[in-house]
Amino acid sequence: ADLLDYPSLVAAIQGCSGVFHVASPVPSSSVELIEPAVTGTLNVLKACVENKVKRVVYVSSAAAVFMNPSWPDTQPMDESCWSDAEYCRTTENWYYLSKTEAEIKALEYAKANGLDVISVCPNLIIGPLLQSTVNASTMVLTKLLKEGKDLEENKHHRVVDVRDVAEALVLVYEKPEAQGRYICTAHSIHVKEVVDILKENCPNYNYPKNSFTVGEEKKEMSSEKLQRLGWSYRSLHETLVDAVESYKKAGVLE
Repeated sequence: ADLLDYPSLVAAIQGCSGVFHVASPVPSSSVELIEPAVTGTLNVLKACVENKVKRVVYVSSAAAVFMNPSWPDTQPMDESCWSDAEYCRTTENWYYLSKTEAEIKALEYAKANGLDVISVCPNLIIGPLLQSTVNASTMVLTKLLKEGKDLEENKHHRVVDVRDVAEALVLVYEKPEAQGRYICTAHSIHVKEVVDILKENCPNYNYPKNSFTVGEEKKEMSSEKLQRLGWSYRSLHETLVDAVESYKKAGVLE
């Protein structure tokens, strides 16, 4: 179904009692991605209302949470934290703006139309691939495995295993008490830590040399609400090792 083709969405959703909306363009430096993110999401929700869908699980992003410069540094971000749309606009962070506006409009539309919508906000998603093409989040790891830079920024990432995200989506769909937003994050890590784990377990790759520049520290984020619902996550070691194994099988490290 085309997100901007409303009749195709109605046809796809017809007969469904539940819908998972997981598709959004990512990432781009262009403001053009906002329309498919916002209008596309509203089209999905309208089609769900028309088809009397009982619950919609909408995959938003931590991008709709953490672009908030006024949030206290010492307080972990929770579901009450929203990215500042005007700040995203002035700094030209179009992906963050698209996810923020889409989620806000989705929850507003749901409330106005009596539609049960749960939003899940994952951080950087890594782990095994289902496809043989490399997406934006996968490139974070493949570049560390292949490029062998002399100098690498020791970036701070919050990551979650794709399998744990899938389990979170099923969990919030199936639990009657689920409501509102859920941050989905597992590990707060730096690039050097990732490289050290990978080198120990998957040694034969072209890793960055042992020179790392200082990276910007990000504010912490909490998945406590999702964990109270019964969610748990894999170890970082399992995620990284399984990811590399799947990359090998998919041929994306050649």
